[in-house]
Amino acid sequence: MVAEVPGAIGQVAEVAPGVQGWPARSAAYYGLFVIILATALNFLDAQVFGMLAQRIKIDLGLTDEQLGFLIGPANVIFYVLVGIPLARLVDIYPRKYVLAGGITLTGGITALGGLAQNFAQLFCSRMLVGAGGSAHAPGAYSMLADYFPPARLPRAIGFLQLGFIGGNTLGIYLGGFLLSLVTAWPVGHWMGLTLHGWQWVLMMVGAPGLLIAGLLLLAQEPPRRGAMVQGRALPVKAVLREIWARKAIYLPLFIGLAFSATEFLGLQVWRAPFLIRTYGWSEARIGRWMSLVFLVSSLAGAFFGTLFAEWLAKRYKDANVRAATILFALAAPCEILAPLMPSGELALLCIGVALMCGLASAVPQNAAIQRITPNEMRGQVTAIYLFMFIVFGALGGQLVGSITQRVFGADQDLWKSLALNASILMPLAALTISRGIRPYGREVERLETLEARSA
Repeated sequence: MVAEVPGAIGQVAEVAPGVQGWPARSAAYYGLFVIILATALNFLDAQVFGMLAQRIKIDLGLTDEQLGFLIGPANVIFYVLVGIPLARLVDIYPRKYVLAGGITLTGGITALGGLAQNFAQLFCSRMLVGAGGSAHAPGAYSMLADYFPPARLPRAIGFLQLGFIGGNTLGIYLGGFLLSLVTAWPVGHWMGLTLHGWQWVLMMVGAPGLLIAGLLLLAQEPPRRGAMVQGRALPVKAVLREIWARKAIYLPLFIGLAFSATEFLGLQVWRAPFLIRTYGWSEARIGRWMSLVFLVSSLAGAFFGTLFAEWLAKRYKDANVRAATILFALAAPCEILAPLMPSGELALLCIGVALMCGLASAVPQNAAIQRITPNEMRGQVTAIYLFMFIVFGALGGQLVGSITQRVFGADQDLWKSLALNASILMPLAALTISRGIRPYGREVERLETLEARSA
């Protein structure tokens, strides 16, 4: 059984030897379960930090621009430097070891960040947390594509969103709950360190990383499937040539994701400060209500995104990209209206609908990348794809802080920055990703023809 590796590679490559059938269902679903847990911890960390943002600003005497650096670029500086090299490890070594090492680093550095005494120390800790999480998504998606056949992959990715949902929901709730719990604690002093309540919260949420790493080590490493070039991962240059050879498909997906991430993550990390400054809500109230909205909207989004993609797939070869375009277009007006609402409850309602559509779009987007990418470059392509999401998303957090401080000039005008970002970026995201619908459909037809010939 052979398959042609398309595009710039331009050669016939052998399928990885010894791969017969798919892993047992129990092994596949255990692997999915622990990957969901690891995903949840990554997002829990980010949400808890966002809930603590206003207290961190006050206790460390930061400006909005400095806070924006902590929320945004601090997480991506190391990702830029080591993200793609670490993702290359996904294509070379057993992926469960890469994931276990990353989650150990993420949890440990999050806990150590609770000892930070100033902006520079906290900035360094957030950089290392970003490095720890950089190989997680490439490894997770690569493993799922080898655990589950193509027809079931969108559903598996839909289940994976439970990690995103659980981590974000629990992070919002825990951030508010734990902060309200430790607010009454006196400021501590230990070995010359000053410890505020929010620092204890960071120590608490980082601890589960070691447990989850142990569970990952118990997962079965699925055999790699599909085309392999001489049994090894492709060099980075070959991967980039392959992406450029099919730029009509990859570039709309990458650039559309960059626009949406800049807006979506920019809003996400500033939600708690927005509700505090605009509507006078407390962190505890935000934690209760926003976690509920996030949970309901995210579950609905993961469920709807999976069903919507499967429904369109019965009618269109380009179903994954078509579905993502439609869902982006539905999210745009809600994102724009949310900061303009007269009450916090209505703002959360708009945020919830936008979140549902945004999370629903993640299912077909990720399925599209895994469907058209050869196995030997899947980890690296996924890393580049997620590079767009993480880097531009982090820049979105920084952009909101800088616009608030330098353009509008007042903390209370944060809502104006959020509305301006959404009005520009969300329509651009929907328009850009729509350009990939036809090229993607043609590529799926070509791959199906090759698969039928080699069956």
